[in-house]
Amino acid sequence: MSGMGRKAIACTTLAIDSYLAGNNAVHEVKRMSDEIRDGYYRLDDLTFEMMLTYQPAAEEFRLIRSSTEISYAFSRLGRYAYDIALVRDRFGDLSGCDKGWLSGVAGEVKVMINDAVYSFAELDAGRAGRIRRREDFVDRMYRERLPVLMRSESTACALAETLVLRYLERLADHAVFMSASVSYIITGMHGPRPTGGAA
Repeated sequence: MSGMGRKAIACTTLAIDSYLAGNNAVHEVKRMSDEIRDGYYRLDDLTFEMMLTYQPAAEEFRLIRSSTEISYAFSRLGRYAYDIALVRDRFGDLSGCDKGWLSGVAGEVKVMINDAVYSFAELDAGRAGRIRRREDFVDRMYRERLPVLMRSESTACALAETLVLRYLERLADHAVFMSASVSYIITGMHGPRPTGGAA
């Protein structure tokens, strides 16, 4: 799980930073995303084996169940990172697009992912709680920016930014989903889930 978490941070950071800088990192992001997904499948098999073999107590069951949910979230982070990298790969040179506004949202999402990974690694409820407040910001910026993009003079820039904004919003949702799972491990009660539902 620790390795998957670190790779999820690295994968999403590479995808976001490469898009903002105008670099094509699609192959490296795809490789990392596939490794995270393979880790999820291995963990899924392991947790099933543990359930059958050890019949865990309630507290242990919460950790095992949440670990499976969080490892799935890691795999989704990798997938959305790959989607961001694909935008740059398919649209080509987007150096003429203004990415300043997008940079602020991307920075918030990177912090959310980092907090989500380390809130699980350290079972830190405080760090998990901060994620929800950042998600409100990301959702608000997403809603405010879309009408502006509809009036853009550049179809390519508007489409690319709309796609990346959507993927960033989904990354934020998965960070919230992970924080809710951490809350469940610590308290036995689920914290708030993302309003749109992480998928």
